[in-house]
Amino acid sequence: MRATGLSTWTWNNQLKTVALLAGFPVLLAMMGVGLALVLTEDPGLALRALPGILGVAMLVAGLWFAVAWVANHRIMDALSGARRVTREEEPRLWQLMEVLCISRGEAVPRLAVIETPARNAFASGLSRRTGAVTVTRGLLDALDDRELSAVLAHELTHVRSGDARLAVVAAIFAGILTLVMEVMRFAPQRRSGRSGDGKGGGALAVVGLLLIVAAALLAPALRLALSRNREYLADAGAVDLTKDPDAMISALRKVAGHSEVPALPSQLQAMMLDWPAGERGPDAWGTHPPLEARIEALMRYAGGRDTGGPA
Repeated sequence: MRATGLSTWTWNNQLKTVALLAGFPVLLAMMGVGLALVLTEDPGLALRALPGILGVAMLVAGLWFAVAWVANHRIMDALSGARRVTREEEPRLWQLMEVLCISRGEAVPRLAVIETPARNAFASGLSRRTGAVTVTRGLLDALDDRELSAVLAHELTHVRSGDARLAVVAAIFAGILTLVMEVMRFAPQRRSGRSGDGKGGGALAVVGLLLIVAAALLAPALRLALSRNREYLADAGAVDLTKDPDAMISALRKVAGHSEVPALPSQLQAMMLDWPAGERGPDAWGTHPPLEARIEALMRYAGGRDTGGPA
């Protein structure tokens, strides 16, 4: 386990969220300026359009965040295929979550289920009071009460620490930037049909294309805000809530090899309990540490005890 405490981690997540909120309109403005430079034949026109582009970028960013604030749960449900469940529909899930929330004086988060045999879960929500935890049917069926409680505690820790808010902001912003990039793909084609471009206009178009490409490369980098360390902290938070490290170890062993949900977009999979693709590559680019490393850390945390649970 890392030495970073949960309070320090929460403050760090708040700073990252502010940075993402500030960086989103900057990337939109980069795309807008790049598009103006590609389409215009007059460098002066592109410069005169710059204040308007910045204003539109700020307006789009503000409107999109307002939509996300109001409808983030519905967006996540639409992306994941999740269905909100009531106490009557899933009494076991509700009872286990209520016990955890009562122990920490937290409101019970919104609960939802994805009807898939995969074993996974994720937390979302833009505040602790509006948090949500979504689990798959495969996870509910495969885990016993102790193990499921540990996973729910893991996800509840993500809500309490601000990980869920940061992940939602990153996912939504990356999604809209990708959409804008798809629209801008046609800009060079439109300009290619123009005639009379001078050398200056051609050079300006190259600069514009470079700006668009740079923004396109930076958009997926929003995922870098999701540090691998958050999973270690959430595992530790689960142990703190349940006082049962063996349950979390056993749960991760049952998840291993059964967590793939390929139909989900990568922005959403980066938020999940386990994402094998997020384990690949250098630490700076990965969103998840390997499950083996998380289990080893939990075993050290538990004093070297091994449950010998099923894989």
